Amino acid sequence: MTDSSRTRAADGAADGTSPPPPRAPLGSWTWREILHLLTNFPLGVLAFVLLVVWLVLGLALSVTVIGLPLLASGLKVCRQYGKLERGRARRLLGVRVDEPSPLRPRDRGFFPWLWASLQDSVAWRHALFAFVRLPWAVFTFAVTLVLLFVGWPTLPWVTRGLANVDRAMTRGLLSPSDGLERRIAELESDRMTVTDTAAADLRRIERDLHDGAQARLVALAMGLGLAKEKLLEDPESAAAMVDEAHGEVKLALQELRDLARGIHPAILTDRGLGPALTSLAGRCTVPVTTSVSLDERPAPAIEGIAYFTVSELLQNVSKHSGAGQASVEIRRVEDRLLLRVEDNGRGGARVARGGGLAGLAERLGSVDGRFLVHSPSGGPTQVTAELPWRARVPAKG
Repeated sequence: MTDSSRTRAADGAADGTSPPPPRAPLGSWTWREILHLLTNFPLGVLAFVLLVVWLVLGLALSVTVIGLPLLASGLKVCRQYGKLERGRARRLLGVRVDEPSPLRPRDRGFFPWLWASLQDSVAWRHALFAFVRLPWAVFTFAVTLVLLFVGWPTLPWVTRGLANVDRAMTRGLLSPSDGLERRIAELESDRMTVTDTAAADLRRIERDLHDGAQARLVALAMGLGLAKEKLLEDPESAAAMVDEAHGEVKLALQELRDLARGIHPAILTDRGLGPALTSLAGRCTVPVTTSVSLDERPAPAIEGIAYFTVSELLQNVSKHSGAGQASVEIRRVEDRLLLRVEDNGRGGARVARGGGLAGLAERLGSVDGRFLVHSPSGGPTQVTAELPWRARVPAKG
């Protein structure tokens, strides 16, 4: 076997994707496998006994108030047992198995936790692992122990075969189900992010209406009421108050336009990203060049996320970068919408927890997007965002 082939085989064994290659008899890996097979028995017996006692007590007491909580607590212990076995397989067998996603109840409180725990497929598979492991643990312990005394010529090869079965069992029952559990957890997290973002947007709109246009319209109504009372006795004062009210109407209309633009700008709906971003760049305090190369329009939701991402990034450029110029580029790359915002400012931008860039990253992540920031100290800053390309559905009729 050449050096390169040995390296490739060792890499495959290290990440747990294939059984390890043949090794020298009674090498260090063989002794690790022997240790793993011998410790299967005491751990297997202990796990099996605890599993049976837990199941019997939990099912027997399920008609009482402590039965179901006992089952849920036992499933939590099963998760910890699986973690122990993954660690043991990693150290002694070289099997690297990803940790499954943590349990995330949909709501806070005891009953949501109880229901989520009883439905935890990861914990139930770990319980199944403990149940089927006992007969195999007894068999491997007996065979390995006998060979240690009377079967030295065959010990390395037999233990290798037995250990490979353990590797397959660990990957089959103690690993995430083809990434499905992790994907479900990601989707649940994305759903919570979208919900939180929508709630925050609604609160912002309510606050802007209450503190802005609504307050101005209330003052306008009061002013017009006073002008009406003075109309006959003091026409000049009434005319001045009407003029003031006219100015208030203009300000209220401007605030409502700004608010509507913040929800979804009309130019984006009517003309698409190119003109909308050009208009956005024109309002930035830093000179901005735009480059838009799109042969068709993506879905409205993707357009909206792209627009508001660029909007917030340009606001950051205006407020924090100290830049003299900036650029916006947006184009389609296969099935992705790529946008890039650059500036020649001081740099040092970071995606910090709770910050504006972190909020953008979460918003893009909720639709399977990506968000990358490259901003060394001293600049320049380059922010790249990717969104899935979803074609606009043509209107019927």
